[in-house]
Amino acid sequence: MRTRHPISENLDSLIACRSCDLLLDRVIPPPGKVARCPRCHHVLISNKRNVIDNTLAGAISTAILMVAAIFFPFIALDEAGLHRDASVMDAIGAFADGWSAPLTIAVAAFIVVIPVTRAAALIYALLPLRLGKKPPSQAARSFRLAMALKPWSMAEIFIVGVAVALVKVTDLADVSLGPSFWAFSALIVVVVFENSTLCEWTIWRLLDPKRR
Repeated sequence: MRTRHPISENLDSLIACRSCDLLLDRVIPPPGKVARCPRCHHVLISNKRNVIDNTLAGAISTAILMVAAIFFPFIALDEAGLHRDASVMDAIGAFADGWSAPLTIAVAAFIVVIPVTRAAALIYALLPLRLGKKPPSQAARSFRLAMALKPWSMAEIFIVGVAVALVKVTDLADVSLGPSFWAFSALIVVVVFENSTLCEWTIWRLLDPKRR
């Protein structure tokens, strides 16, 4: 990538770093390689194959795993002959009383609503492309929404926090991990896979037929 001085009138030949706003000549790297910003080393273009397939697979897997995570037991506690199953919704509802009630909304949004919304937006924007059809009328807005929600999707952070808390809980009771826990654990793998294969520049080019 080379910095433009002065800026070319052909905007299609330029790319701006999303991290530091440096304006560069757009140079598509060879397959399997990435183009990085020379100033901050942010990845600008990752020329990876099957970007649509990999992103769709991650979005669909996220939606399926989230359904399993919500409706199946998360953990089971046994202590002094008492047994209790706890689900993700029980964890969310634990903050529903008193001044902590707004925390319920925040927890539900960060670990359930936002990940599902992001997955739905990606599926809406990319599934028609995978089927060989034109992008939907709101595909660009949906993909932009999915990218904006990316930093706020914290389902994987939730499961890491739970894993740390279980270290303390196991000293007080017998803990059994339910299907929901493993669904969230699988979700971490899916998120890492999706983030490592997604190339925003490639998808934007596919969503804008005039720039193909």
